[in-house]
Amino acid sequence: FCSSCIFFPMRFRFLKMVSVLGAVILGFGMWILVDKNSFISILQTSSTSFKVAAYVFISVGALTMLMGFLGCLGAVKEVRCLLGMYFAFLLLILIAQVTAGVFFYFNMGQLKQEMGSIVTKLIHNYTDGSGDNLQEAWDYVQAQVKCCGWVSYLNWTENTELMNRTSITFPCSCKKSDEDDALMMPQKGFCEVPFGNKTQSGNNPKDWPVYQEGCMEKVQGWLQENLGVILGVCVGVAVIELLGMFLSMFLCRRVHSEDYSKVPKY
Repeated sequence: FCSSCIFFPMRFRFLKMVSVLGAVILGFGMWILVDKNSFISILQTSSTSFKVAAYVFISVGALTMLMGFLGCLGAVKEVRCLLGMYFAFLLLILIAQVTAGVFFYFNMGQLKQEMGSIVTKLIHNYTDGSGDNLQEAWDYVQAQVKCCGWVSYLNWTENTELMNRTSITFPCSCKKSDEDDALMMPQKGFCEVPFGNKTQSGNNPKDWPVYQEGCMEKVQGWLQENLGVILGVCVGVAVIELLGMFLSMFLCRRVHSEDYSKVPKY
């Protein structure tokens, strides 16, 4: 058991915490890629930007874990070059995060427009009984969030197959339900109203027993309600990275002479 581990117990634990932070970022990126039952799955499958963002999260998380390990190794073995690499990497990550935050803030309108285009295209091409993963994900979103369409339920009037039905037919996942029904798996495809009159002229959307509010307002409402939590997490990550940078510089100054013989050789 080395003397540096005794002298720097709290600092060593903090450096390990940065590795845990990297694991969390890596896990978040993996979740974006593998999730199939939420709005995220629709975005990452249809949008190149979100798919690239997922791979960026995975890369940053993996590198953060690696550099956290090198930082711990540099603290234990008292190797200044490893601590310097650790500091430089955290600085680059912090700059990249601030740049990404500024980019998303000033391009929020464009991103919102892109999301609207993705969902509108999905609704327009929706086919009853296809079993497509994107369609199932959108059905799940509408049923869980209790919304219909993107701007409003009238977005579904752009679906040719639905509007060609002679009876009152609507998207099953848009159907109004009580709390008990919300716990059940959402229905897929199109549903007919049991008492629908097939002699009427066309499928009138005003007769649909569905939620009329679009999912865009629901998503924006969720973001506004959880904006404080999102900002808090971002600030917390930045604080941890800043503390890691200061700590690595402090440890560098405590190591007065470089001894490369302490670096493990494999």
